[in-house]
Amino acid sequence: MSPSSFSIASTVSPASFAGTLVSNSKTVLGGSINWKNNDATKTNKNLKYRVCSVSGESNTSVENVPFPRDYFELINQAKQAVEMALKDEKQLMEIEFPTSGFASVPGDGEGATEMTESMNMIREFCDRLISPQKARTTRIFFPEANEVKFAQKTVFGGTYFKLDYLTKPSLFEDFGFFERVKMADRVKPEDELFLVAYPYFNVNEMLVVEELYKEAVENTDRKLIIFNGELDRIRSGYYPKFFYPKLGALTETLLPKMETVYYIHNFKGQKGGVLFRCYPGPWQVLRRTRNRCICVHQQDTMPSLKEVALNILASA
Repeated sequence: MSPSSFSIASTVSPASFAGTLVSNSKTVLGGSINWKNNDATKTNKNLKYRVCSVSGESNTSVENVPFPRDYFELINQAKQAVEMALKDEKQLMEIEFPTSGFASVPGDGEGATEMTESMNMIREFCDRLISPQKARTTRIFFPEANEVKFAQKTVFGGTYFKLDYLTKPSLFEDFGFFERVKMADRVKPEDELFLVAYPYFNVNEMLVVEELYKEAVENTDRKLIIFNGELDRIRSGYYPKFFYPKLGALTETLLPKMETVYYIHNFKGQKGGVLFRCYPGPWQVLRRTRNRCICVHQQDTMPSLKEVALNILASA
């Protein structure tokens, strides 16, 4: 399977996105996301790399992708980052960015609304990355079975993508218990690409993702992309290892194998800013000004959020 087999030219119009285009604003289920009303060809020209002279581990001549101006450009950057990673034979990839606004952080929006906005973004991303011929070999896993039904009736209605789920409700759903799904029973021989949608609502979801990787991706030609999984919760120790030992173990088993190909994390406050990465470029710490983002630090490896907030941005 060739990495380029997933790719198509970025000629998809913003109007293909679920919703209605009104005065350059894209109305989507559960919220409103603003798009610039320009075509993909024009956006591609704006994806030229630029030199960012900063302090940090990387050589100051490293070329970087500029911070996106709108969600249309963001999705295009994420698509190109994945294409580059596929060419480099990356097998396990992460895409993470806020959906409630470019300056938002997880939790700014209502949980169900953020998930629905992510669903819309995933549809737009898949339409740009995956050719119609490859849609039938792409399996998109949602957190649970009810989410699949919702996707089929709304955002993914009429598409050829295979929609699936990681967990399904049990009799004790009201108490936070869900029935795990055996991944070996869900995967089909013709599957080539798996995309896992926002697996963070239930702690068991990422454990099922690890199972999916081990049983259906590792030592194969298949690829797996985790889309808005809020993996920083696991990286930062949000879940104490004493109470969640299996989840904590992912920092030593699954996460080290993962390439974060596209990432935006905002820091609020007087010394706020953005941690940004677009593969294969370096990690950039950006300071927001009135009409642009200025790179104040960059390095080759992902810094911890604590390091960015307390050291890099605080002293920038």
